[in-house]
Amino acid sequence: MPRGPIYLDNYKPQFSGHETFPLRYGWLKKAYDAVEGRKGEPDSKTVFTGDESIAHFGVGKNMVASMRHWATASEIIKDGDTANALATTSLGDKIFGQQGLDPYMEHPSSLWLVHWKLAGRPDKTTYFWSFNNFPGATFDRDRLVKALEKVAKDRAWPRASATTIRRDVECFLRTYVARRPSANASPEDTLESPLAELGLIKATGKRDGFRFVRGPKSTLQNGVFLYALIDFWRKYTSAQTLSFEIIAHEPGSPGRVFLLDENDVADRLIALEEFTAGDFRWSETAGLKQVFRDAPLDMDAALGYAARDFLPKQSREAA
Repeated sequence: MPRGPIYLDNYKPQFSGHETFPLRYGWLKKAYDAVEGRKGEPDSKTVFTGDESIAHFGVGKNMVASMRHWATASEIIKDGDTANALATTSLGDKIFGQQGLDPYMEHPSSLWLVHWKLAGRPDKTTYFWSFNNFPGATFDRDRLVKALEKVAKDRAWPRASATTIRRDVECFLRTYVARRPSANASPEDTLESPLAELGLIKATGKRDGFRFVRGPKSTLQNGVFLYALIDFWRKYTSAQTLSFEIIAHEPGSPGRVFLLDENDVADRLIALEEFTAGDFRWSETAGLKQVFRDAPLDMDAALGYAARDFLPKQSREAA
């Protein structure tokens, strides 16, 4: 039986907002700076919607809307205190702020955090469902579209037309797979999304053929993995323990979203006790594998763990 948040009765699907443009290099920083520059203003949303927005960002109206969409979906910016205001988030401040850890997204941990926000939460339907619910390792474009169409039909989602889903799948693939250059494409169109660097989806060589790359992820470090675990755990349960099976296989879990195999998930969980000075502990007794926590599921603390990944190796080990 299909499971996960997408199959809840109150789930609201999202297949649009990106204006068919995948996330591009520099967009999150530009969006963050634009909102930070209007900090405290009650009408700061106009930085993306006003007449001056095209000149400010140097791109067309649809691209400006796409830039805002990706910054919001990545939780770099959020709605402000008033109806027409925007604000930066703790995550946005940590990465892109004045003392930001990685303002130009040169560190892979920034990319893993953005991937978690896009595929680890059910808000973006195609992204979440593809990593967490799609039943297979290989696929082609049409198979993914038809599978999502079936889910939409079975769930009786309104406004989930075949055309809308196909456009979202196209954008999804361009977000994670570098486009092949062509003679007619402009340099702007062939720029790959930064998330393609993660290597989570690869072209197979067959026409429109792709595969999810499951297994160890050398650039995914303990801090971002723990950030994702805390984020998932607090939404899943308030219990003091969480089973290995859930962490590795439940839709929305770190194991699913990061495409990790069971051995890699276990190795990472075992390492948590030393990494957190005992706040999170692996246990394997009587055949029951689980993680205990002696700390609250706090996202500020989770962000602090993630920030350690950006330190030089020696500093990380001493932290």
